[in-house]
Amino acid sequence: MTDRQKDRPWLMRTYAGHSTAEASNELYRRNLAKGQTGLSVAFDLPTQTGYDSDHVLARGEVGRVGVPVAHLGDMRRLLQDIPLEQMNTSMTINATAMWLLALYQVVAEEQGADLTRLQGTTQNDIVKEYLSRGTHVFPPGPSLRLTTDMIAYTVSHLPKWNPINICSYHLQEAGATPVQEIAYAMSTAIAVLDAVRDGGQVPEERMGDVVGRMSFFVNAGVRFVEEMCKMRAFGRIWDRVTRERYGIENPRHRRFRYGVQVNSLGLTEAQPENNVQRIVLEMLAVTLSKDARARAVQLPAWNEALGLPRPWDQQWSLRIQQVLAHESDLLEYEDIFEGSKVIGAKVDELVGAASAEIGRIEEMGGAMAAVESGYLKSQLVASHAERRARIESGEERIIGVNAFEGTEPSPLTADLDTAIETVDPAVEARVVAALENWRDTRYQPPFNHPRPCKALEKLKEAARGTDNLMEATLECARAGATTGEWAGALREVFGEFRAPTGVSAAPVAVTAEEGSALSGVRRRVELTAKEMGVGKLRFLVGKPGLDGHSNGAEQIAVRARDAGFEVVYQGIRLTPEQIVDAALAEDVHAVGLSILSGSHAQLVPDVLERLRVAGATDIPVIAGGIIPNGDAEDLRAAGVAAVFTPKDFDITGIIGRIVDEIRNANKLDPLEVSA
Repeated sequence: MTDRQKDRPWLMRTYAGHSTAEASNELYRRNLAKGQTGLSVAFDLPTQTGYDSDHVLARGEVGRVGVPVAHLGDMRRLLQDIPLEQMNTSMTINATAMWLLALYQVVAEEQGADLTRLQGTTQNDIVKEYLSRGTHVFPPGPSLRLTTDMIAYTVSHLPKWNPINICSYHLQEAGATPVQEIAYAMSTAIAVLDAVRDGGQVPEERMGDVVGRMSFFVNAGVRFVEEMCKMRAFGRIWDRVTRERYGIENPRHRRFRYGVQVNSLGLTEAQPENNVQRIVLEMLAVTLSKDARARAVQLPAWNEALGLPRPWDQQWSLRIQQVLAHESDLLEYEDIFEGSKVIGAKVDELVGAASAEIGRIEEMGGAMAAVESGYLKSQLVASHAERRARIESGEERIIGVNAFEGTEPSPLTADLDTAIETVDPAVEARVVAALENWRDTRYQPPFNHPRPCKALEKLKEAARGTDNLMEATLECARAGATTGEWAGALREVFGEFRAPTGVSAAPVAVTAEEGSALSGVRRRVELTAKEMGVGKLRFLVGKPGLDGHSNGAEQIAVRARDAGFEVVYQGIRLTPEQIVDAALAEDVHAVGLSILSGSHAQLVPDVLERLRVAGATDIPVIAGGIIPNGDAEDLRAAGVAAVFTPKDFDITGIIGRIVDEIRNANKLDPLEVSA
């Protein structure tokens, strides 16, 4: 054993939260007792998109991918017996970040905490929501104002808080190459810093404090050498941008501070035990290099492609970090890649290419303009389509999926129904009932909140003007207002935003050369349309509920378009009623529903029933997403024609199957045309 002083380990977190505030609080306290050193709060989709649990769009989504927090009472229960003054809390929240930070601050005040000692991070990066996760609410302009108001407020009132976490993680999930991930994240940071600098709320001499509290949240894929070089390139570009563009002289302020969640995109449903070694390699990418080491790491669980991880699965991921930090000698050395010609050349290549793309975005008017024009989204959809094409062709090998597919039976998945955490369907009803009770009793003892009407009117008044919105938001929190009431007031003033889908502008990723799989499917599409007496087969791709992860839906839409379908895709966040109305109005021949959040059990049967009532039973419904086996059987029994999950990587084959289901629904003979 060396006498060398070991570096302090990074913060170890587990992204967690589900069902109710009480259940999540119990989970947090259990994880902290196991040695976790920070909290990472996952909020459910209604909370992320500014809806209360009883809103029509919240149906099937309450407590599924995170914890519902509708008001101050929920935040109190979520953080009960957790001393916030001693905690480092990360909150994955964007459109409603200001509201959740206000609730967190008020609970800290009730605990008697010194606000200047509160440590943590609000993600608060709205740009990537327009591009990948889809939990945006307001248009880019007002969204940027909410972000900059929060930054200005924290500089003065919560000096240790990271008010924004520029989040390139989801860009990689949506298909970004390392160059795009660096360039788009940096362009977002520039847009935010320009807005803070030009907004007049923060004096020029305090810009160093703003830059010093900005952090990043990145993705690390399995190509761990390239990913480690990406982190070194990130740090170099950040140092240059902050020094040259904003005049930040203090090297501590210019330090590239980042946390990481390693790649979930690469996790496989097939042979899921292989995900453990993928997670380890991805963790090494962001820990091996001391000069580019993450400040906080959270690892997914081996079974996330199957469903919601259980506490034991999360513990396993935490232990992976602890073994590296406490058993290995990694933290005893300086940067082990210093002076490497190979690493230096790769970093130079990434810096050059990313800087050029940042320049292109600058010429367009910056990140916000590139969002509104659809440029960024179409670039990501194209990159993702190219990746999927490489997997389908076998050029990119994924063990257990398109290579080495033979496997012994896995004891880990012998009983799939118990290999994942399940959320009790009755939770939603209990949460809704508790919300209604809060609304009825918030003015009474023991809470005695003032009626929120005045606070909400003050919020709208501030939104119409130029005042910082944080003070009015804190007043709403103290008045017992709900998430839906706060966001609803701002929706009245700011309106809502439908982000570009990127589908129509995406280039062809797979060519339909004679003899190829796609040319076979194109032929079947043409023959089927001809037999049915229609010019083109029409296919509606729908995203019911609040699940904004649209990558899969976009790839299906693009490939269906390339196979000769006329595709109807209106983007995310639709009710079953809206989807059926669109299917009938567009006279489509099939409906594809994509859901990754777990709300399929409620929303898909609703679509089927509405089609039945409309007399449109000849329109086959196809479902795709993270759907456990038992649920898939239930959906097929309810009338779904086909169910596809992450193991079905052959998109062209899926499109061919959709053609088969259209023929079957219309009583046409099977085609003897190979796919």
